[in-house]
Amino acid sequence: MAPHSAAEVVAAVERGQIPVPPDTPAAHASALLAMPASHPSALLAFWFAGQRESAADVQIAASRFDRATQEWSAARFVVNRHTLAQQLGFAVRRLGNPVAWLDAQGRVHLFVVATGLGGWAAARIVHLRQSQDGQDFATLAFKVERILPLSWLWNNSFLVRTAPLPLTDGGMVLPVYFEMGIKYPVALRFDAKGTFLGMVRISSRQHLLQPTLLMADESRWLALMRDQRIDGKVAVAQTLDGGQHWSDLPNLTLHNPDSSVAALALAPGHMFLVHNSLPKGRNVLDLSASEDGQKWLLAQTLARGTGQDEYSYPALAWADDSLWVSYTEQRKAIAWQRFSFSVPTR
Repeated sequence: MAPHSAAEVVAAVERGQIPVPPDTPAAHASALLAMPASHPSALLAFWFAGQRESAADVQIAASRFDRATQEWSAARFVVNRHTLAQQLGFAVRRLGNPVAWLDAQGRVHLFVVATGLGGWAAARIVHLRQSQDGQDFATLAFKVERILPLSWLWNNSFLVRTAPLPLTDGGMVLPVYFEMGIKYPVALRFDAKGTFLGMVRISSRQHLLQPTLLMADESRWLALMRDQRIDGKVAVAQTLDGGQHWSDLPNLTLHNPDSSVAALALAPGHMFLVHNSLPKGRNVLDLSASEDGQKWLLAQTLARGTGQDEYSYPALAWADDSLWVSYTEQRKAIAWQRFSFSVPTR
C-alpha cells in the first residue's frame, strides 16, 4: 500500500554516491531521468563536473543505473563546451545545470545552461537532443537543437534547473527562470516531439527562482520556488487551468535558505519535496511529504552536517516502484538514495 502520511515513508533501502569521472574534484546540480520498463537502465543521471564550478574544464557527466546489475555505471562525459561551441557557432565559456527529458519517440533531450561573456546571469538555455537511436549508454551523444528563444536580449539570462512536468499528450512543461537583476520563474511548453510552443510567467514577484512543478490534477498545478531573500520561505504559485495562467499563493511555512528545491507528485495525495530545511545554510537536507502541496510533514532527513557542510540541489524521480533522490554532497560528489513502496497510479 502507499504511505498515508509522511510518517509512513520507509527509510532508504539503498544509498551511496554515483561514480564521477576521474580527476574531477567538483560535482554539482544533478538531474534524474526515469527510463521505460523495457530499457536496460532504470535511471539516467546527469550533472556537471570539473575542477570547480565555472572552471574551463567543466563538462556534463552522465551515469546509468543498470537494472540487471542494480549498480550505477562508470560516469562518462556527454557534453563539453568546445563541441557545443562548434555547433552553436560562438564561444561557450561555462556549462551547468543539465535537465533531462524523454520524448514520445524515446529520445533523450538535454537542456543545459551555457554562458559566453559574463556570469550565470548572462546565460542561455541550450536545447540538445540525442543524436543516435538505440539504448547503448556507451554511445549516448547529443546534438544542438537550438538556443531557446526566450528573450529579445540575445536570449540572455534564462536558466534551467529542475525537472520537466510531463503532460498526458506526451509533451511537457519545463520550469525555468530569469536572472538578471530581478529574478522570476517561467513555464515553457513543449509538444511530444520536443518542439517549443511558448512561455508563461509563473509569478509576478521579482525575487524567486528555480521553480519545481507539482501536478495536483490535470488543471491544478503548483510551483514551489527558491526565495533569494534573507529569511525566505519556500514560495508558491498556482495554476487552475493547466498552466495557461498563474497566480501567487502565500508562502509555505518551510524555510528556504536561498537554496534549490525539488518536488514530485506521484499520484493524487502523494507529493514529495526535497529541501534545505534550516533558516540558514545547506547542511541539512530533508524529504517532506504532502497530500495537497501546501501542508508538508517531515518524512526523512536525508543528510545532516554542521557548519559549512553542504547537501544541496536535489533531484527526484520515480522508477521501478521506488522514489529516487540525488543531490550534491559537499560540492564534490553526487549522492543518491532510494525509497521503495507502492503508489497508486493516476
